[in-house]
This record gives sequence, C-alpha cells and structure tokens, in this order.
Amino acid sequence: MPMQMPEEAASVRLDLWLWAARFFKTRALAKHAIDTGKVEIGGQRAKPSRGVRVGDALQVARLEERFEIEVLALSDVRGPASVAQTLYRESDASKQAREQARAQRAAERAGYHPPETKPDKRARRLIRALGDIDAL
Repeated sequence: MPMQMPEEAASVRLDLWLWAARFFKTRALAKHAIDTGKVEIGGQRAKPSRGVRVGDALQVARLEERFEIEVLALSDVRGPASVAQTLYRESDASKQAREQARAQRAAERAGYHPPETKPDKRARRLIRALGDIDAL
C-alpha cells in the first residue's frame, strides 16, 4: 500500500522548492525571479507562496538558460546537489535547447582573444589616439 502524505505536506511553497532544488542560491533570489515573471507553473505566472505539487510542470528562466521541468518530489530542505537533482526531471527538448544556446555562446566567444600582455608605451599611445581609453 503506498504511503499517504499528510494534507499539509502535499505541497511546498514555490520559492522554497526552487531553493531546495538548487535553482537559486537563496530563497530571496527565488522569490525575486518569481515576482519578475521568470518562473511559470503550467504556462501561468505564479506567486512565491503558490504550492508546488508532484507532477507540476515548471518553466524556470535563469540568466540565459531556460529549464522546462516536471516536479518529481517535494522538499523544503536544501540538501546536496545529488539529492536536489532527484526532485525534478528536465525535458529532453529543454536540455537540447540549453546545449545549443551554450554552444552558440561559446562560438561567439571563440573569436575574441585577449592580449597576452599589457600594452607597452607605444601601444598605449595608439589606443589613446584612437579614443578607446577604456581599453587601458
């Protein structure tokens, strides 16, 4: 017979769950992301106090990354990353989109090579002559 969860433990606050699942370093950051519309449950904006239940579909935008996940387990305690990864499952389409975006950002950075040394006196004069004072 499956174990029944008590009614009060059937859901966890959204900001608390996102913190426990290690999507954000602090609960305040999780709350801010929810308030600014970066977290959706079932395609709709949510409040930080909204209860998350097993089976809910979440979309979480963090920096340039966007996660589409399904809640597998509930927790209101932040544990190790290995435990936090068992709380959700990310869709394959989401993983592929994040990998493509990561590869594109890496390719954009590949064209830029910072100088190996500081500019010498002659190079500094040329930089100033060009008007790019921030490059010093």
